[in-house]
Amino acid sequence: GELGDEKMKSAAKSWSVWEGSTSRLIPPTKESILSKWAGDEFSLAFARIENHYFTGGMGMSGSNDSRGIPGFFPREGWLLEDEQLAKISDVPTVIVQGRYDVVCPAMSAHDLHSKLPNSILHVVTTGHSSFEPDIIEKLVDATDLFGGKTKSSEE
Repeated sequence: GELGDEKMKSAAKSWSVWEGSTSRLIPPTKESILSKWAGDEFSLAFARIENHYFTGGMGMSGSNDSRGIPGFFPREGWLLEDEQLAKISDVPTVIVQGRYDVVCPAMSAHDLHSKLPNSILHVVTTGHSSFEPDIIEKLVDATDLFGGKTKSSEE
């Protein structure tokens, strides 16, 4: 970074530890967070990926987007536009949203679900992490649903 490697590593660790501390409804122990999220290699890679995403990094065209629009899409609200929705309206969609997710607001999941009437929305008592048990359960259920497997067919 322009302020030197030590400042860059320190900022990356702070960012990464903050994310690791806020992504679950019930955060892991401090020791657990620090052992994963504070390591030089992990925190630097994680901070680079997240900041690239949050600052608009690469637009859909693959070119640098100097407008600073966050995310993977070319503009805010792009996925909710009628033209885009028409392309995905027949795709089976299950949305799993943590009720206490402080990273991605529940309103985003609600907005997408309301625009995709055939989608299924699950709001679970979790935070953001896909490693929380309720999210894992709903994601596995969705995978089973798409594969034609149901809970009743297992019994």
